Amino acid sequence: MASGGGGAWKVAYADFVTAMMALFLVLWLTAQDEKIKQAVERAFRHPFSSITKESTGIIPNKNDSYDRDRSGNFSSAAAVELQMLRKLNQDLLKSLKSEEENPANRTVELEMTPEGLRISIFDRSHRPIFEDQSVDFTEYGTWVFSTLAWEIARFRSFSVELEGHTQRTGKTVSEAYGDWELSADRANAARRKLLEHGVGAGQLRKVAGYADTQPMPDHEPTDEINRRVTVMLKVSNSKS
Repeated sequence: MASGGGGAWKVAYADFVTAMMALFLVLWLTAQDEKIKQAVERAFRHPFSSITKESTGIIPNKNDSYDRDRSGNFSSAAAVELQMLRKLNQDLLKSLKSEEENPANRTVELEMTPEGLRISIFDRSHRPIFEDQSVDFTEYGTWVFSTLAWEIARFRSFSVELEGHTQRTGKTVSEAYGDWELSADRANAARRKLLEHGVGAGQLRKVAGYADTQPMPDHEPTDEINRRVTVMLKVSNSKS
């Protein structure tokens, strides 16, 4: 009797590939630490609510203070927003990938925090964002903030907060115009650039200047890395 094409080997091969995938997964899991094992177990036990106690994804995160509802679980809306933040983080990493391999020379730093996504743009001497002691963007600074704006504009549910910071130099533009004015005006210049390239006016929640009062962790106040503008993206209750 004809077999009708003899496709039984295809089924057997598919079963073999599936078994190999399962084996590789088991081997990978056995090599992970206990936290990841527990997180994966929770994800399989609750596939439609895979938020772990420490993260909004399967892999644990060191930050554990994301929005939760009264029962102690993450709200579905917050989980979706945080997933969007992570997607934006990945897209920005691709768009703003630094040409320098040395982390000490970085001009853009992205960090996921309990509040949202913090983007620090450093005004480094080897690649300045602003003209010296000015609020005018360099060509590179214009490119960075326009690229940021195009990415942020895709996610209208996030609110935007801008902060300007300076390094401690002991020098000022003039007696009437010091680090406080410069840091605030640079943050405001960043606001205008984001709006110019598509970010909604309703997304802006704060523009502030901190002069040299908030240096980067583990850096001296006089380090040029403190000369920066920080863009903070947070989950917003209102949609623009």
